[in-house]
Amino acid sequence: MLIGVGLIGGGIGSGVSGGIFDLFGGGNGGSSANSQVDKKIQQQERLLRANPKNQAAMAALVRYHYQLAAASSDQRTGKFNKDGKKELLAASTVWHRYLGSNPKKPDTGLASQMAVAYSPVGLNKPSDAVQAAEIVATAKNDAQAYLQLVQFAAAAGQTRKADLAGQKAIDLAPKAQKQVVKDAVKQAKNPQAAAAGAQSSGQPTGP
Repeated sequence: MLIGVGLIGGGIGSGVSGGIFDLFGGGNGGSSANSQVDKKIQQQERLLRANPKNQAAMAALVRYHYQLAAASSDQRTGKFNKDGKKELLAASTVWHRYLGSNPKKPDTGLASQMAVAYSPVGLNKPSDAVQAAEIVATAKNDAQAYLQLVQFAAAAGQTRKADLAGQKAIDLAPKAQKQVVKDAVKQAKNPQAAAAGAQSSGQPTGP
């Protein structure tokens, strides 16, 4: 088990579709692929108009808007450009609608995507990033996921949540890595370090 504190690349997407690693793998489709995604978005929007409570359609729309945003991201820095952020805003609108529909088990893949979307390389909305990261951490229930939650919570100024998530990360860590995780928690609670980690974690790599 590798413990890291990178805001995005170190764990939010690891093993869950939609992390920064998947993000870069998804940026190679070109205009033809984007056109196909646009058609899928239109199809899901029709389904949602027909049934405003269609959670599957909501989830698909979040995923497709994120996919379009990822296609226009900077593969060197991981940052989303202006067009990408427009797609992230569209994804965010549907994501909040999806959560508002009270799904029994929120999609952790979507939550992982939205944690990236709300990070400093995207929309830079720390509180929303915390909400998404908490869904991921609750579902994965491992030290790495809780470390990511510590970092997002610290960046959002949610000190108590960062403390609780940090203790959870330490509790879940294997005995041989307890000290490593304790040190990582301390680092993750530094919002400046968190922001720096986000800027340095966007290395292009395949899914």
